[in-house]
Amino acid sequence: MTELQRHTVVLADDHAMVRQALAQILEDSREIRVVGQASDGASAIEVVEQTRPELVVLDFSMPGMHASSTIQQLLKRQPKLKILVLTVHEKIHYAVRVLEEGAHGYVVKSAAAHELLDAIRAVSQGEIYISPKVSHKVIHALRRPKRDRAGLEALSQREFDLLRLLGAGYSLSDCAAELDISISAASTYRARLLEKLNLKTTPEIIRFALENGIVG
Repeated sequence: MTELQRHTVVLADDHAMVRQALAQILEDSREIRVVGQASDGASAIEVVEQTRPELVVLDFSMPGMHASSTIQQLLKRQPKLKILVLTVHEKIHYAVRVLEEGAHGYVVKSAAAHELLDAIRAVSQGEIYISPKVSHKVIHALRRPKRDRAGLEALSQREFDLLRLLGAGYSLSDCAAELDISISAASTYRARLLEKLNLKTTPEIIRFALENGIVG
């Protein structure tokens, strides 16, 4: 593959050493050219605007903008952009959520070193790539109608965003401001997520968020 044919990639991860290691792996393949790096969602959007890559490798958990919001913003600006989410989470609700938001792949970090190049090849060819560790369960979950889902899988994106903020200790009014919604709407979403998760109080929400790796 010539230099002009190499796939162009932006790496977004808040750990510089992780970005450097991934960049080295990809560059050594001679199939990939890393054209930019970012440490959070907002800077990822900026770097992608500047470099116009074919694909973004996006860490699920970065400071500031949540992965789902970053995916939405990236695709709004560049609908043809391919997005590969890299994560430590093996719980399928994370994969289901980002794939439904428009991501093209989901790679578990524990397998990233030997999977990432295969994932980029697949996504660049128009395929959806899901780490074998979680692929069977994720595909099964995606095929199940939303009305039949339970727990975290049943939450809407807005409910999930509120869960993340409440779990991080935000007050309801702060959540409303962060999500740009009214306090009344935030209260409604809170009531819905409490019902869907079979929880009763905000402390239970915080504990649930911590135990399920949504925050912290």
